[in-house]
Amino acid sequence: MPQPTQPLALGIIGAGIMGERMLDAIAGQDESPVRVAALWDPDPAARARIAARFPSLPVVADAAAVVAASACVYIASPPATHLGHARAALAQGRSVFCEKPLAVDLAEARAFVAAAGPRGAVNFPFASSLGVATLAQWIAEGAVGTPQRLTIEVAFARWPRGWQADAAGWLDAPQEGGFTREVVSHFLFLSRRLLGPLDGLRAQARFPEAGRSERAVDATFRAGAVPVVLRGRVGETALDDHNIWTLEGEAGTVRLRDWAIAERQGPDGGFAPAPDAIPNERARPIALRRQLEGVVRMTRGEPHALATLAEALEVQEVVEAILAGR
Repeated sequence: MPQPTQPLALGIIGAGIMGERMLDAIAGQDESPVRVAALWDPDPAARARIAARFPSLPVVADAAAVVAASACVYIASPPATHLGHARAALAQGRSVFCEKPLAVDLAEARAFVAAAGPRGAVNFPFASSLGVATLAQWIAEGAVGTPQRLTIEVAFARWPRGWQADAAGWLDAPQEGGFTREVVSHFLFLSRRLLGPLDGLRAQARFPEAGRSERAVDATFRAGAVPVVLRGRVGETALDDHNIWTLEGEAGTVRLRDWAIAERQGPDGGFAPAPDAIPNERARPIALRRQLEGVVRMTRGEPHALATLAEALEVQEVVEAILAGR
């Protein structure tokens, strides 16, 4: 009789917003495919907060102890620290699941990806999104026909968003932060995954406040053969976080709205959501649980749908080119 599969030992470095969301996704499952083997954050207050919320969680003394306890290390720390933790984990034979971007320095990211091999992936949850799966199905069924244009719009009342205020020190810094890295990158990944390689970029970014991240970006490029127009703004909406990814074709138009809701344009020009569409607050933990299933497959050397290191690097190349106004 086959033995039940044991949950994967997952270590977590970083107890901020993403680390806590991942913990919630794991705790929200009756039978999670992973168990948290260890967690560490350099901030004592963050460690104390997590320990209070998850009393049985093994909170350890340093990053090395996380690596030692784990089969895979989830890196949810600020971007400047990603590569150091990832290299340390890979050197000990662990797999790596990393938040984006891979690194602050593109040359270092390129060198890392060239040497890392298949034991790494990046957390772009659109890889496991129910809404994206609906879009992909509609496209495959011919709802769009031949794609003709893609429009990406992102808008924020302020940056960072209200729930990110505790991390504003790096999220609003031009070296690591900004909405292009934090939000637009997800939609670049989505475009790459559904339509093809990203190239032909022309872009401009505006940094009106010294020492702070961008407040506007405009770009045109191609995803596969499809022309793309990107527009991002801070301060032109009252909404905390609003985004629309719209794909038009000769047979019809589909879009993803506000991270999660797949919609299809009707004959009257209006958009109707998929019957099973759910808002992002409910969709996000489902996507993260599906991501964790991919983490298990990746660590075991099995096929998975997670964003590969190469895909994440391609996205980062485009993001940095947008911010540089190339």
